[in-house]
Amino acid sequence: MDAQQKPPQTRIIVKRVAASGPTPHHGGAWKVAYADFVTAMMAFFLLMWLLNATTEQQRSGLSEYFNPSVTRTPGATGDGIEAGVRLGVDVEVNDTQRSSDYDAVARQVQDQLNGLGAESMQMKNLLKHVVTRMTDEGLVIELTDLTAAPLFQEDSDQAQPILGDLAQVISGALSGLRNDIAISGHVRAYPEALVTSPVWDLSTARAQTLRGALEHSGLRAGRIQRITGFADRRNRDVNPMSPQNNRLEVILLR
Repeated sequence: MDAQQKPPQTRIIVKRVAASGPTPHHGGAWKVAYADFVTAMMAFFLLMWLLNATTEQQRSGLSEYFNPSVTRTPGATGDGIEAGVRLGVDVEVNDTQRSSDYDAVARQVQDQLNGLGAESMQMKNLLKHVVTRMTDEGLVIELTDLTAAPLFQEDSDQAQPILGDLAQVISGALSGLRNDIAISGHVRAYPEALVTSPVWDLSTARAQTLRGALEHSGLRAGRIQRITGFADRRNRDVNPMSPQNNRLEVILLR
């Protein structure tokens, strides 16, 4: 080999590849839409099943659960005892309302009845006849005799004028509500020497008199569910012949 001959040079080839953009995705929007469609169909068939598997009463209960049952009604105003007292408890309570809602409304009625005593001396004296309390049956508004101011003429169902004033106050306090109402009458005991005791007839007649006074003051007659006379069987005072046992109760039923 010729010493002067150069060895063959290796030929290097550089291949340049043009950079390409990111590999396009196949798209997932249809998956989201499909999931929404499947969810909607499941909800639809569940609704159809509920409508088929429940009674009318159960459906009504479900409807009440998802629809608040306490609503406001405008226009509760008043001009005093003479024109009827309309309290600002503009809340409608229906028969299926939960107990906690009822208790809140009943407490509001109690607070406003108690607060009326600050308006005038006449109202303060009037509300001395009123005692309120909560029971399992509902809010009880009790109207009692005072020694110097009885609600009725003695041994009679003829009302004194003060009962009419009390009826206006009670009617105004309950006029913004829809609950049914019960009225009960109680009287003091009479001497056992009497051949015929008037307690049963008298307690019932006085409850009826209050019913008439409440309706005359604007309470809707259809809300009154029952009238009861308890005679002298549920005394308020330990002395069965005490005038404090002469009383009437208006119950705002749950």
